[in-house]
Amino acid sequence: MPKAARTTTVSARVYGAPLPATRKGPLFNAHAYSTKIAPEAIALMIASHTKPNATVFDGFGGSGTTALAALLCSKPTPEMLATAKRLRLPVTWGSRNAVVYELSGLGSFLGQTLCSKPDPLAFRHAAEAILEACAAEYGWLYEAQDDEGRAGVLRYAIWTECIRCRYCRSETSLWESSVTLDPAHISDQFTCSKCGRAEKLNGQPRAIQKYFDDLLGHEVTTRKRILARVYGSTRGHTWNRDSISQDRDLVARIQETPVPPAFPLVPLMGKGGENWGDLYRAGYHEGITHVHHFYTRRNLIAIAAVNRLIAESPRSTRDILRLWLSSYNMSHSTLMSRVVAKQGQRDLVTTSNQPGVLYISGLPVEKNVFDGLRRKITTIAQALECLRDAKGTVRVVKGSCTHTDLPDQSIDYVFTDPPFGGNIPYSEANFLSEAWLGRYTDTTPEAILSPAQGKGLSEYEDLLSAAFRELNRIMKPNAQATVVFHSTSAAVWTTLLNAFEAGNFSVETSNVLDKRQGSFKQVTAPNAVKGDALILLGKSRAAKRRSSENVQAVMRGIVACALRAADQEELTSQRLYSRFVTRYIDRQSEPPLGAAAFYRELDQHFVHNGELTLNK
Repeated sequence: MPKAARTTTVSARVYGAPLPATRKGPLFNAHAYSTKIAPEAIALMIASHTKPNATVFDGFGGSGTTALAALLCSKPTPEMLATAKRLRLPVTWGSRNAVVYELSGLGSFLGQTLCSKPDPLAFRHAAEAILEACAAEYGWLYEAQDDEGRAGVLRYAIWTECIRCRYCRSETSLWESSVTLDPAHISDQFTCSKCGRAEKLNGQPRAIQKYFDDLLGHEVTTRKRILARVYGSTRGHTWNRDSISQDRDLVARIQETPVPPAFPLVPLMGKGGENWGDLYRAGYHEGITHVHHFYTRRNLIAIAAVNRLIAESPRSTRDILRLWLSSYNMSHSTLMSRVVAKQGQRDLVTTSNQPGVLYISGLPVEKNVFDGLRRKITTIAQALECLRDAKGTVRVVKGSCTHTDLPDQSIDYVFTDPPFGGNIPYSEANFLSEAWLGRYTDTTPEAILSPAQGKGLSEYEDLLSAAFRELNRIMKPNAQATVVFHSTSAAVWTTLLNAFEAGNFSVETSNVLDKRQGSFKQVTAPNAVKGDALILLGKSRAAKRRSSENVQAVMRGIVACALRAADQEELTSQRLYSRFVTRYIDRQSEPPLGAAAFYRELDQHFVHNGELTLNK
């Protein structure tokens, strides 16, 4: 097929409807990473844009999913084959090669480790042996008794902050004042257990406590947290109850137990103290200046014990064991693990940390690290099985894509996912994990909006522009680049277009990447956008121009298309904004409205009684 005809087919098929990118599967679940795109979805893009033996590049590689996707092209899953058939994508399966650059110490480590295709069985045996040794020495950390005094194992415990009444100055735990069970509910009201005054919970002063931090050798002041409820199992029977004296006695014993010397005694972001970065919050981060402050003593000992044995393991399995520990560490082992109240549930539901932030709730959860890591063994082993016998040469480099070691015109296709302005400060969000790995992000070339780093729109644009100039240098004359992007800010979209122009790229077409489940900030942030833009670039300079179209006329056209669509997702305000943005990006034109302004216009002119309409 001539290139022009193939390009037209690719544009029509790949960019004609939202491309699904489900957030599941062994490779996706092997290790959490902010704004991660499933490698199976990227593989569909690679197989649609290239032929076997092509070389693919990703300059903002994240956790290495583009490299994994290149390997999957030689070994497509049944789901990939079904999706390609259903969407009539012009795929050609077969091995591809990939070069991926990533600044992050965590992301580059994940990509390098998985792409080295460790042996699943050797990993499983090594991980099980480590847990067996840890249980023999530290299994007592998670001892617990049921209501009848029978010995059992702690599954997890809920801790609670304490609130100081503004009126009588007495302390009441958040659990006592605001949590009810059967059905589970967390109230936004605080009721003092002593004087009975009831007020909004938000803004109530938290009780603080001072303790001697033996790891730092000085006193620390932090929010007071006490054990509220314990969940365990005895002989296969699960149970839960309020904390009792035996639980508190065990916590006291643990406080006197030395931590194995295999943990990072590191100030946060290399600074420590207060206001250590963009993610610092004066309330729940009070007294949290070092990495170990994010852990209970119990879980710090457990993680350090596992880490010590990993460091002593054979080199052939050491990195995949480190990935295994990291996969559970930040997500489930810290004070950032939490509970939520779901409608219709009798009890609170445990969940992981909130990705992309360092949030500690008023009801942090302490999970059994050894049990959690045991469950993770199967997930990691399944991910490794996905890559067994996969063909292709991939290279993951820890470095900046503004300066690569690649020859001129050596790349056939680019798939990349640059940082979305100030959406997530990756170097901060990854810091805890990187501290345990001993691999840190060089923040100097990090393309991001960051007050802590002193980077505004100008600095962000300079770094993005340098990256796209380098992309142009290494891409073959007829190569194309697919860029995934998302922002609620019109100014950030303008910055992206400026970077395209600086790199001598033109927009050929665009689409929406449907992640099915957005990142935490995409779901919860005010004026959020759901569905990333998928932008196809070609190597030809196209002057940026402003659209002469009336904004309301553009919005009317988008609403009309949405009302005709079979997919109900097209009717959501977030998807409509994504369509609005890509309409302008297609024309190499700056989107005139940010998300907040767009939603106001939408409500004013196209929403009646909560329904989308053209007849308001």
